[in-house]
Amino acid sequence: MSRNLPRRSALKGLVNGAAVSVALPFLDCFLNGNGTALAAGGPLPVRFGTWFWGLGFNPGRGVAPKTGKGIEFLEECQALVPYKDHINIFSNFNTPLDGKVTTVHFTGWVGCRTGSVPATGGDIPAPTIDVLIADEIAKSTRFRSLELSATGNPRDSYTARNTGSRNAAEVSPVAFYARVFGPEFADPNSATFTPDPQVMVRSSVLSAVSDERKKFVSTLGAADRARMDEYFTAIRQIEQRLALEMQKPPPLEACVRPSKPRENQLGTALEDVLVNHKIMSELLAMAVACNQTRVFNMLYSQALSTLHRRGEAFIHHTLTHEEPPDPELGYQIEVAWYNLRSFEALATFIEAFASIKEGDGTLLDNTIIYANSDTNYAKLHALDGIPVMTIGKGGGALNTGYHINGNGDPISRIGLTVQQAMGLQIQKWGSLSMETSKPVSEILA
Repeated sequence: MSRNLPRRSALKGLVNGAAVSVALPFLDCFLNGNGTALAAGGPLPVRFGTWFWGLGFNPGRGVAPKTGKGIEFLEECQALVPYKDHINIFSNFNTPLDGKVTTVHFTGWVGCRTGSVPATGGDIPAPTIDVLIADEIAKSTRFRSLELSATGNPRDSYTARNTGSRNAAEVSPVAFYARVFGPEFADPNSATFTPDPQVMVRSSVLSAVSDERKKFVSTLGAADRARMDEYFTAIRQIEQRLALEMQKPPPLEACVRPSKPRENQLGTALEDVLVNHKIMSELLAMAVACNQTRVFNMLYSQALSTLHRRGEAFIHHTLTHEEPPDPELGYQIEVAWYNLRSFEALATFIEAFASIKEGDGTLLDNTIIYANSDTNYAKLHALDGIPVMTIGKGGGALNTGYHINGNGDPISRIGLTVQQAMGLQIQKWGSLSMETSKPVSEILA
């Protein structure tokens, strides 16, 4: 069979008199002879995402102390065992405060994701790593990034450019499906492409005000010019998106338009969170495979986790402080139960990417997922040893299957490593005692 077919065809038909199409995945005929690149010569895209869970895990129950190649996951992380060869886990990295006061359930995740410690609660002193990576790799996709939260609250999102510019999350699987795979979705494998007239109009409107806005900015002082530049950055992103929607997307073998999900109850009842998280994970993985975005953020539970079993009064966070450790077992039994659910959810998320074949590997092989929590031992709000993992090989940029002991080094080393693996030309990252120029070389391929 020829490997020079156009990037993709679609299966078309009628359902109840309405035309439907199903996009095909990256087939061998769209790739080179080794299945490692597109037949036209371009490499398979590399993606980046984050996954967040609240309240860490109980000491001594997440991962065995042995470091180096070969991870031994313990009781609370047993669900990750099938994927251990795709994971790196980092322990004993520190979050130095430089005299700042800790804001519990906030300072930790901000430090992990910005390389800087917030001055106060609510302060996000630098862009989160997903924003920095999106600035470099997200110019050729329909969505600069996609944010999802399984908790039913759009404010449960740990991605931001700064304190005043936080990215809201999509919380409904049905709404997320409509946004990504609804009428504006352009099947990359369809033989035909017709630009949406409404997109053409919107693009024309923005172009029409381009000269006027340049004249306006020239009349402003330095401070106002800086504010307007930030505003127009958002406008330029809209322009780029509209320009992309005017072009036929390249074919993608792994892309198959999913079925619309059913409505499900939103909220923090664990039963609902697990269902919504699974549905959104699968939809998100296919959105990535269809090149709708190359950057994404998924939140399973908040830093101050309010997950609870339906009908029960105690939430996960309350239990971390009020449940006494079992006198014989030595740990909080109910908290451990919630922690088990967290890593089962992470396993579900990993599987959504690992199950999609792409080239000679999987979508997970061409992705780096940065997974972190907000604390180590939630009962003490510990900031030393906050658990962080990377999942996926990033197209070969990362070695995996390692347990890395940070020996008290700043946790920003992990973020620097991830950015370098994603191709950013960055030699140092972080601020004050969190500033580092030392990546985790053991995992850089």
